[in-house]
This record gives sequence, structure tokens and C-alpha cells, in this order.
Amino acid sequence: MSNKTITLSRRRFLQAGAALGGAYLLPGMMNSVWAAGSDKPEQTTVKVGFIPLTDCASVVMAAVKGFDKKYGISIVPSKEASWAAVRDKMVSGELDAAHVLYGLVYGLEMGIAGKQQSMANLMTLNNNGQAISLSMDLAKQGVTDAESLKKLVASKAPGSFTFAHTFPTGTHAMWLYYWLAQAGINPFTDVRTVVVPPPQMVMNMRIGNMHGFCVGEPWNQRAISDGVGFTAATSQSIWPDHPEKILGTRRTWVEQNPNTARALVAAILEASRWIDASDDNRRETANVLAGRAYLNTKADYLNGRMLGQYDNGIGKKWQDDHAMHFFREGEVTFPWLSDGMWFLTQHRRWGLLDSDPDYLAVAKRINRIDIYQQAATAVGNISIPAAPMRTSTLMDGSTWNGSDPAAYAASFAINKR
Repeated sequence: MSNKTITLSRRRFLQAGAALGGAYLLPGMMNSVWAAGSDKPEQTTVKVGFIPLTDCASVVMAAVKGFDKKYGISIVPSKEASWAAVRDKMVSGELDAAHVLYGLVYGLEMGIAGKQQSMANLMTLNNNGQAISLSMDLAKQGVTDAESLKKLVASKAPGSFTFAHTFPTGTHAMWLYYWLAQAGINPFTDVRTVVVPPPQMVMNMRIGNMHGFCVGEPWNQRAISDGVGFTAATSQSIWPDHPEKILGTRRTWVEQNPNTARALVAAILEASRWIDASDDNRRETANVLAGRAYLNTKADYLNGRMLGQYDNGIGKKWQDDHAMHFFREGEVTFPWLSDGMWFLTQHRRWGLLDSDPDYLAVAKRINRIDIYQQAATAVGNISIPAAPMRTSTLMDGSTWNGSDPAAYAASFAINKR
């Protein structure tokens, strides 16, 4: 499958709906589609959890810029302490939805990230923009990349080095494991891995609790600014334009509040498009996010990498071609089925799943393309992919397109199956 997208008019969009999941979208039937003649949101206030990370931007800006009011809702961003807290509050219903790790939602659906819960992914919030940071202590020992890290790890007893990620089934665990394994380091036998909430990463590295971590921004930049660590790899160097955070919720919430779900996606789509529209908008977003209510940090820690300006902290600077994006004409935000399936393949690879699930069926259950399509139509002028799968090439040269997920999951030499 290719990444080619097509921009659909309102009428052509409705006609195309059947190809991506149902004959419920028919020309001239907009009113009957949404709540039997009314598209009024069932809830006027929507509480959306977030973790203090740069990639919560579209959720925050949808509220700050008033895009939510346009669709008849008020988004209330709720700052949370950890991904486990987001999980628990989302499952209990204390949060209506959340800025959340892709793999956390899939892990809940499969019963491997907590008690099984039927989940929904309403849209992707961003691509790219995470990183793996290593301590300056490792840099002093000659470690600058995965290959030099491999040599040092091999020279010590297994488990001598500790690395942190943010949640067992989450994106950062998968990026860290993939990067280590590609260098020949088994993340389960050669090193020790631990879970640390994003805002606590830099402090824990400073006091020597771990030698490296994988997390979202601005915490990798903060490690550099504090002289604690350096960027050994960006997540986009592992998988260019990879999916990262999503707008997650419980499936029952969507079933009970379909109009609210559509309004929520529409508002965040507007914010996503606004952020990506200009560097000035990105700077404004960074200034807002730096505030006490959100990340409570310096805007300088956010600005550079939001603009794609990278400095790894040990002498290399570059303009990244695959920096964090929030919209990119709808290519970012669309809930690609193949994206969700990829996380399942990695959960299988690392023994989190005991057997191969029906990868496509699970992705179709979770990724609510129907809600996304309706929201995109409400917003207007958003490109809709011609198919729900996309093709990607990862750092090891492997191609992922969702065509044979079981074989893909079994293809890795280093695994924990």
C-alpha cells in the first residue's frame, strides 16, 4: 500500500465511506446519520487527560484557541502524573478521553496492560518527536550510539546497565526495545529495564538510577540542557513518521456519546491543522505548553525540537526531516489500521502476547475510522487516505505494511516469544 492520499469533497467523502467501513454514510443523509436527526453533542463538557509532554499540544490548543466551542463542547485538559494514572482514570470513567500511548490502548484491549477493557482510538495526535537519551557518564566511556553501547554492555555482567521507558506496552518501550535489539542488545537479558513517568526521567538519570531512557519531549532536550544526558537516537530514526500518541477512550463512551466523540475529534483536528500551519503557531504552542498548568517548564526546552532543530548534546546539530508533526494534511491524524497492528506485532515479539491475535480484526475494533471520517467531514478540507493501511520502512530496512503481521512478528532474531 502507498501513502498516497486523496482530498475528497463533502459529497465524494460520503460516497467513499462505504469503502472504509460502512454504508452508513450516504449522500444527502447527514442528518439521519448523526443521532437520528440531531448532531448535538450528548456531553457539553469533555474531560481529556494528558501527560506533560510536547505532544499533548493539539488537545491543549483545541481548548486554549476555542476550537472546541465551535463544535458545541468545552474540552477540559486534565494534567496526570503517569500513564498508569491515565489508564486507571480512563477505564473508571473519571476521564472521558485522553492523550495516550498507542500501545497502552491496544494493551488494554488485549488485557495485557491491566484488566481487559474494550477501547477506542479516535485519531492519531502526532508522528515522531520522541528520543532515546543516554547519560553523560556513558558518553565519558566512549558511548555515542547503539553500536558503541553494545560493546560496553557486552564487557559487563548482564543487567549492569538500566534503561527506562514509560509504560510496559507503550510506544517508548517498543522504540527502546527495537533500538537495543537492532544493535544486538537483548532488552530482557543483557540490560535491565524499568518504568518511570516522563517528568521524572531527568531527575532519575541525574541521581544515577538509570543509564538511559526513552521518552517524549521536552525531557530529552531537558537532559541536554541540564548536562545530564545526550540524544543517542530519535524515534523517527527508528521509524520515520511513526505513530505516537492517540486520542483514546473506552468503546462504551463512544457508543453512548457518538456526537460528542465526533465533536471532540473535529476540535482537535482543527487544532492539529493550526499548529502545523506555521512556525509562529508552533512557537505560540510552545509558549502555552510551557505554562504551569501544562508542562511547567521553559519554552526554550520545547521550541527547538518543535521546529525540527536538533542538537544531540555531544556536537551534532541538524534540521530533522521527520520532526514532530500534528497534521500534515490529515496523514498524521488518520487512525491507520496498520499502525495499530504494528504495536500488536511488537507485543507478540516481546512475549506480552502468548499467541498471534487476529491483528486486523483487533485494529478494526479499536481504530474508529467511522468517527474520524465524520469529524473530518465536519471540519472540511481534510485529506482522507484511499486505504486504511500504509507502508513504512524501519531502521533495519524492514518493510511494514500490515499484509502478514504474524510472519513479521516472528521475523526478529532477538525476541521473547
